[in-house]
Amino acid sequence: MPQLLIMGVLVLGAWLLYRRFVAEATRLQERSRRAQKEQQTGAIGTLVKDPVTGEYHLKKDEE
Repeated sequence: MPQLLIMGVLVLGAWLLYRRFVAEATRLQERSRRAQKEQQTGAIGTLVKDPVTGEYHLKKDEE
């Protein structure tokens, strides 16, 4: 029985690491796509509108 619990914990840990890896890869892919598009258009950054104030600001990497 303990072997089954240990195996379950290992499988759960592996699944969580896989999900984290996929999320990070998606984030890096989006950042790369945005940088490539900025380079093609000659833009310095991407503007986003703040829904609260209505002002535009440069998009940060964590957004």
